[in-house]
Amino acid sequence: MIRHSRNASESWKTLPWKKFRANLFRLQMRVFKAVQVGDKRKARSLQKLILKSKAARFLAIRQVTQLNAGKKTAGIDGKLALTHEERFNLELLLKQPNWYHNKLRQIPIPKKDGSIRYLKVPTIADRAWQAIAKYALEPAHEATFHEHSYGFRPGRSAHDAQYQVYASLNSKANGITKTILELDIEKCFDRISHTTIMSNLIAPRALKEGIFRALKAGINPEFPEQGTPQGGVVSPLLANIALNGIEDLHQYHRVKGCKITSNTSEKDIRKACVRYADDMVFFLRPEDDAKELLDKISRFLAERGLKVSEKKTKLTASTDGFNFLGWKFYIQQNGKFRCVPSEDNFKAFRKKVKKIVNCSNYGAKVKAQKLTPIVRGWRQYHRFCKMDGSRFKLWHMEYRAFKVFNKETKQNTKTAIKLAKQAFPTVPYSENAHIKVQGNKSPFDGDLIYWSQRNSKLYDGRTSKQLKRQNHTCGYCGHKLTSEERVHLHHKDGNHGNWKDNNLKVVHESCHDYIHMSKK
Repeated sequence: MIRHSRNASESWKTLPWKKFRANLFRLQMRVFKAVQVGDKRKARSLQKLILKSKAARFLAIRQVTQLNAGKKTAGIDGKLALTHEERFNLELLLKQPNWYHNKLRQIPIPKKDGSIRYLKVPTIADRAWQAIAKYALEPAHEATFHEHSYGFRPGRSAHDAQYQVYASLNSKANGITKTILELDIEKCFDRISHTTIMSNLIAPRALKEGIFRALKAGINPEFPEQGTPQGGVVSPLLANIALNGIEDLHQYHRVKGCKITSNTSEKDIRKACVRYADDMVFFLRPEDDAKELLDKISRFLAERGLKVSEKKTKLTASTDGFNFLGWKFYIQQNGKFRCVPSEDNFKAFRKKVKKIVNCSNYGAKVKAQKLTPIVRGWRQYHRFCKMDGSRFKLWHMEYRAFKVFNKETKQNTKTAIKLAKQAFPTVPYSENAHIKVQGNKSPFDGDLIYWSQRNSKLYDGRTSKQLKRQNHTCGYCGHKLTSEERVHLHHKDGNHGNWKDNNLKVVHESCHDYIHMSKK
């Protein structure tokens, strides 16, 4: 039944979201466990149920219109957002068994080297279909993915990859003797073979056909059999499916000098790769043959329509350091492992801060409000680095902001100091203290105790403390706070300077939006 606009907003908010989540998650767990035990036939039957699920349709629409970072980016049809009434209409449209994708909107994005890459954005309706497809595909492939693959996977993050680099290069791992192969794949998303993706998909025929049509909607005329469009909801998952297994190309026995044979147990093998989507590094010991490894990698990639970028792929001594995921990793001469923000990452952050501080369009108070999430986000991302010294403590930036604020508040020094402190919130940091995800664990394994406890550890002190107080439930809707949606710390009185415990509550990002919409 199509709702009229007067009642659509309230109807949308009161949908049984908790029940929808529970129903979808139950099916996803069953898909995961079926693939784990090798029963792909059962997995495909369960995936069909997800594709027909009302819960999956509504959750997908909610995901692409309210939660995803690109929710306000229009596709080729120009639709920037959907009203609540249009969301209900889209749910009816998504029931059709054969989904045909529209063409993609191309958005040029300049790269550091001066070249251009294109973000190819589907329409909102196509994104919703892809979200449903992802609900069905992800649990099946989570059961097959490598434990040292961390990018674009539920329950995993860049901090897990950061810690694995530490585990591979610290003094116990004799990191000072190692060489790092920094691997760059040339135009990975643009060149992945469609044949590779399709042959590796664990999916029923109807879903495979839908994915094939999605791939063909974003093709490059020069390479009609290659590429998964960046900007698609399901694209990172498809890239992970195509690259899965590259981590096993370099591994060695934990005991030096021993060879790996068919009888070598898994616990005796040390994996020597960390992958985050198409970014990866391999760790080589003095006796390892880098040329042999590169040949293996080249053959693996060639089978998938890809090749190594000779210009960007390089061998680096651990003492010289290397950049990965916005960090610089290096080993000191005394064998001590270090990780700091990379130069490019720091410059980009400083540029953002400088642009806001020097802007003449708004005053000190607005500047402080704009700076707060940027500075806090940067500090949180680097909270497991070595952040000593005035450079990474941001002393010079904060002092510069204070001087500008002092001038704009007409030399009201007390107010300027307060605004500068608000603009540069402190975040506690602890070098290499992140607790990495355990082995091959996945949110679809059903271990809710492990995942709810881990979720609270991923946030800083205040948020983590509030999560425990609220028993990991949202303070607005009462649903469980899981890793699938970001959480926000809401100030009940609207005063972002009031950090008293009784003024705070943790809510879903979407619930936070509802709270502020209702106050308008």
